[in-house]
Amino acid sequence: MTTQLPVSTNVVWHRATVTRARREAQNGHRGVIIWFTGLSGSGKSTLAHAVEDELHQRGCRTFVLDGDNVRHGLCGDLGFSAKDRQENIRRIGEMATIFMEAGVIVLTAFISPYRADRERVRSIVECGDFIEIYCDTPIEICELRDVKGLYKKARAGQLAEFTGITSPYEVPKNCELTVQTGLAELDVCVHQVVGKMMQYGIINVENFSHESSKKV
Repeated sequence: MTTQLPVSTNVVWHRATVTRARREAQNGHRGVIIWFTGLSGSGKSTLAHAVEDELHQRGCRTFVLDGDNVRHGLCGDLGFSAKDRQENIRRIGEMATIFMEAGVIVLTAFISPYRADRERVRSIVECGDFIEIYCDTPIEICELRDVKGLYKKARAGQLAEFTGITSPYEVPKNCELTVQTGLAELDVCVHQVVGKMMQYGIINVENFSHESSKKV
């Protein structure tokens, strides 16, 4: 499934004067990629935005890259074939890395069905910079949440290459966190993600203590 991409020529990497470390020091937290993956309807976007809201209220620099939103622009030329899905995730990985280098906590919400594509993004950053979170929701619950009616169309044969029905989803083998987004309350899931970020030293524990909570 891996496609060899063309390589740019006559280009050199320009080293910035304002480094990632300086940006992180100014922000008061590390830049990182928080990668939410799971079936359509598993709660990826809902959880990503809820985590972002919690982080934003504590003064963190954040941004959510959402699957549908990105396909309106950056990846608007891509379909849903295996090749296009691979390219979609490649572009997102590169963009997420730029956000991370800017010292931002970037939260991505993409089905990203293929394990190799997710691992490829992991491979382009340092250890600890890519936190993969599997939103584990049974497909039956995903279908009940399906306000777009996509599962119904897929089962009726009206949608080709729909993940979980006519196209595979490869469950992560070594993700940093599995969240039961089909069963647990949203605030519980948010707490689990934030706890994992504290564990990895991405954010300061003090910023999330009850006493030093700063809502904005």
